[in-house]
Amino acid sequence: MRLFPLSSSSSSSASDKEQSNGGSSRVMLYLNIYDLTPINNYLYWFGLGIFHSGIEVHGMEYGFGAHEYPTSGVFEVEPRSCPGFIFRRSVLLGSTNMSRSEFQSFMEHLSAKYHGDTYHLIAKNCNHFTDEVCKQLTGKPIPGWINRMARLESIQITAVRHLPDHPTFSDDDDDGVESVASSTTAGSEEMGSNHHLLTTPNGEVAFLKEKPVRLAKELL
Repeated sequence: MRLFPLSSSSSSSASDKEQSNGGSSRVMLYLNIYDLTPINNYLYWFGLGIFHSGIEVHGMEYGFGAHEYPTSGVFEVEPRSCPGFIFRRSVLLGSTNMSRSEFQSFMEHLSAKYHGDTYHLIAKNCNHFTDEVCKQLTGKPIPGWINRMARLESIQITAVRHLPDHPTFSDDDDDGVESVASSTTAGSEEMGSNHHLLTTPNGEVAFLKEKPVRLAKELL
């Protein structure tokens, strides 16, 4: 596994290889989908699940993970072998006429938007990354079921944030001053601010901990 942006030597060697193969040609674009938890074996049949996804093109796979630093969280691995996850299936998304070097330049540019410390399980996860890549290259989004759990959780958080405040009154308060209950608001703020960031010991991308499992259990 290596993080983007790649070194200039990597880009130039890819370009040399491409030229030796007679230039660019149209290549297939695949979405490789992984399970984050064994509970997906049950949720999958209901159109739900907690998934990681990566884009496979030109013989490599590209994904987005979290770490604690304001640098790229985009990484490159061998297809269908992303460490820490259980491969489930591949989906053909379409094709692109980008050459290998053009695609690497595209990915390096896109990686500037996806720093490891901006990863958010609900608002900006690996599936948001692959969805943007797919839209830019094919004009279509990834299948909706892949990131459905994040959307459901986002709707839940939004609903909690918009619950009306109900003031409560203390019987011992002679002045009748309102005492506003804040537990719901505090709970929603805690949910919204928890990024569930991954850590990167030794400079590599680590993967999701306990939160996805808890989310899945809550739905059962």
